[in-house]
Amino acid sequence: MAPRTALTNIGLATVLLGAFLSIADFFIVNVALPTIDADLHASPATLELVVAGYGTPYALLLVLGGRLGDLFGRRRLFMLGMASFTVFSLLCGLAPTPAALVAFRGLQGASAALMVPQVLATIQSACDPGRRARAIGLYGATAGVAGVVGQLAGGAIVAGDFAGQGWRPIFLVNVPIGLVGLALAWRFVPATRSSEPARIDAAGTALLALAVLSLLVPLTEGRALGWPAWSIALLALVVPALAAFVVVERRLERAGRHPIVPPSLVRLPGMHRGLVLVVPFFLGMGAFFFVCAVALQEGAHLGPLRSGLALAPMAIGFLVASLTTARLAARYGRRVLAVGGAIQAVGIVVLAADVLEHWPHVDPLNLAPGMIVAGVGQGFVMPLLFGFVLAGVPAARAGVGSGMLVTTQQIALALGVATLGSLFLSLAAPSSLGVRDAFVVVLAAQAAVAAGIVVGSRLLPQPSRAAQAPRAAEPEPLLEAA
Repeated sequence: MAPRTALTNIGLATVLLGAFLSIADFFIVNVALPTIDADLHASPATLELVVAGYGTPYALLLVLGGRLGDLFGRRRLFMLGMASFTVFSLLCGLAPTPAALVAFRGLQGASAALMVPQVLATIQSACDPGRRARAIGLYGATAGVAGVVGQLAGGAIVAGDFAGQGWRPIFLVNVPIGLVGLALAWRFVPATRSSEPARIDAAGTALLALAVLSLLVPLTEGRALGWPAWSIALLALVVPALAAFVVVERRLERAGRHPIVPPSLVRLPGMHRGLVLVVPFFLGMGAFFFVCAVALQEGAHLGPLRSGLALAPMAIGFLVASLTTARLAARYGRRVLAVGGAIQAVGIVVLAADVLEHWPHVDPLNLAPGMIVAGVGQGFVMPLLFGFVLAGVPAARAGVGSGMLVTTQQIALALGVATLGSLFLSLAAPSSLGVRDAFVVVLAAQAAVAAGIVVGSRLLPQPSRAAQAPRAAEPEPLLEAA
């Protein structure tokens, strides 16, 4: 029987499940950190590593994961990533010490980096152009809803204290889901690979890893540890590592070889202009979810379940809006992005006003108006950003393009926690502004980011020009041995 070459609806749902798991797990621990601290007696620096220990290897390996999918087959790498993600989720749930939890979280993040680039790459290569825009819109919807659902589900699970296990089921729940995903992937996800397989760019991969590590590790851990000398030294390496990376990648492409981040791909109008907006958008999102979890639990004393429920209206607004973006963008182009940014800014301002008026007696009900409006705005913005960035990427380079996009997204999320999250923690101290005003400061920064999206949307090419790069016809499939 000939292998599948097109992505069916069940296949699309399966790869989106992988994306959902990976993104939800970045956020699910936010509401569980106080419980983890009480159970394992972790230091503040270790608790930050529970979050960053997942996000850093995830960001480090995403582009490599995309290249490996292009080279060895996307279904194969997707299944390998999901299988290892399932195993390390189990080990996270059984972790006896803080160090073990941090280590297993790191391996869980590395597994996600193998799985996630295959999602967009499979959509790019196995969907016809008419379905592709809708599928990318669904990916954007999944990515947005996963962050909210991750915190909501985490709060419900921690509050339920199933079998007296506290925080551990937030990881153990991934095991049956992962097993179902593996069975569905083998049956319904097409086995695709690049028609132009390339060797691994070892020098570029090492320099990119050095740059990402030099940025994320000190920003995540430096404040909690009092900015030791090694953290300053690592930050000083970021610019020279990036400069060396750019030089190496340009030389490789000029020589006709295959850099891990091809400069010609970065030069596509939708790619480089879109990524300029992706960074602040996801930086603000990462900070927002982290700060909400801490402020509503520690400041307003809502507990894990009610703090998660406070985000539910945002998920509803996001989902409803994101399902309309493909149709609206086809008619109105980049103006939809500007409208989405404006709506999000209004929602954040309303939310800040609610916090100022009702604190500390905020609850899911009085926060709902701002949450739902902000969610609608985000639902217009996120899927369109993904679509603009990937519009001109040829199918043969889908793994590299999606890896670049998701790497940028993940680095921005982690930077949001490390920068605005750290700012919040500093300002929230009783000797400073306090929790309420610190929360409002972060919301003001988020509103400014949304306003920046309105202005920055004018940088993007209209969809007809964003897709001007030729799409290589990709001979399918990769015959994989059972």
